[in-house]
Amino acid sequence: MNKWKKVLSLASIILLMAVLAACGNSNEEADNESSDAASEEKNQEVTIGQINWAENIAVTNMWKVILEDKGYSVKLNNLNMGSTMKALEAGDLDASLEIWLPVQDANYLKEYKDSVNFSDATWYDNAKVGLVVPEYVEEVNSIEDLNEHKDMFNSEIVGFDPGAGTMEVTETMMEDYGLEYELLSSSEPAMLAEIGNAVESEEPIVAPLWSPHWVFSKYDLKFLEDPQNTFGGVEKIHHATRQGFADEYPEISEWFKNWKMDDKQIGELIEYVENSEEPIDGAKKWVEENQDLIDEWVK
Repeated sequence: MNKWKKVLSLASIILLMAVLAACGNSNEEADNESSDAASEEKNQEVTIGQINWAENIAVTNMWKVILEDKGYSVKLNNLNMGSTMKALEAGDLDASLEIWLPVQDANYLKEYKDSVNFSDATWYDNAKVGLVVPEYVEEVNSIEDLNEHKDMFNSEIVGFDPGAGTMEVTETMMEDYGLEYELLSSSEPAMLAEIGNAVESEEPIVAPLWSPHWVFSKYDLKFLEDPQNTFGGVEKIHHATRQGFADEYPEISEWFKNWKMDDKQIGELIEYVENSEEPIDGAKKWVEENQDLIDEWVK
């Protein structure tokens, strides 16, 4: 009998050891699978839309630097605003970092609200949009003054990207005020070059512009009064992502929501990017010098 007890005890010990080993292997496999999943997420490419606007180039390159420092692979796709929204809807783009609300991009919000995730979080809360003229154009201080001085401006408003929210609002503004002007489409760099040439020659020019923008630190420009408030008051800048992005990239989604910048910070970032040979180099320099701020976003 004692012999059988010993055999049974030994069998029990062996069985227990086998169970513990199996559990250990299961836990180890689960840990490995979890680690592999996290690693796989970070190895996946995050695609961010980049629009050829000074502040957009600055912030998209900034986030490329931040995310790649965290182990993600980031691709920037150069698109206009309309193509950006279509790409988000189709799932071909993960994020767009610049949505102006409540006025400038209201049309995109209305059209895509059910197929694109527009974040309630804002990263800049003191934006302004309107028509600007150089400070030396003393005769014109309000949009209402423009028709009286249309010959001064050759009846032209020098614009930028067709399809941009601000361009569409400018068209509405022209109807609201009955302006006898033509809105010229081009690109932001071309518009800024026209402004620079005009200022250098002290000639009049009128163009739709927005703040934050480096151009205000380079030239003395003034916003025209907008009595009908067509351009709206203070605008806030949001971000948007494709459907499902927050579930697949909860970490990045949370970081985007934590992101906040003030006038000084965004102005300095734009300056660094504008003055660098490559935008990514200026963004890297700014990120290195503002790591404490970035740590608040990616905590």
